[in-house]
Amino acid sequence: MKDDPTPVFLTEQKEKEKRTMRMLLFALIVCISLFVDQITKLLAFCYVPPQGIPLIKGVIGFSRVENDAIAFGIGSGNHAFMVVIMIVTAILMVGIPLLTFTVFRKNGAAQICLSVIEGGAIGNFVDRLFVKNAQGVAVVRDFVDLTRFGFANCNIADFCITFGAAVLVFIILFIGPQAVFPLKKEWREQAREEERRTEDK
Repeated sequence: MKDDPTPVFLTEQKEKEKRTMRMLLFALIVCISLFVDQITKLLAFCYVPPQGIPLIKGVIGFSRVENDAIAFGIGSGNHAFMVVIMIVTAILMVGIPLLTFTVFRKNGAAQICLSVIEGGAIGNFVDRLFVKNAQGVAVVRDFVDLTRFGFANCNIADFCITFGAAVLVFIILFIGPQAVFPLKKEWREQAREEERRTEDK
């Protein structure tokens, strides 16, 4: 009597549905991150006065800056350098989804972080494509004033990229059975079990 293929089919179907849901979640988070970034930039440049608005006096505030460089003013006034940055960003925007559904296909937390990073990267990329200053130079709109902490002005996209990357590194190192140094005993046991299965194959 032949083995019933139905259980295998159902398992494959369930895996396919799970992949589809994760792709949809990835796209949703990217869209939300991009929307929040663009709408906050628009509101800031419409309603924040040139002199800025102190949110918490002496700590943080809103101040409009048209940034033609990357972090800490690097590349300001250097058109060729910024073209290279745009190309690298475009490559990363394509690479992040590929990385999400290959290397991190089993890691839901890492996929969420990567989707937030992707949304931030697209947000600043959109600015550089479509936003120009009075001199016609492509800029990114920054409005969160963190200069009191020794940082430059930034925006929601910068927060998405920075915090998304920081949490992703933490996940890669410590969270889940695929982590470099799994924190939980059950994750370490799952990792060893996965190694045994791989060796048996």
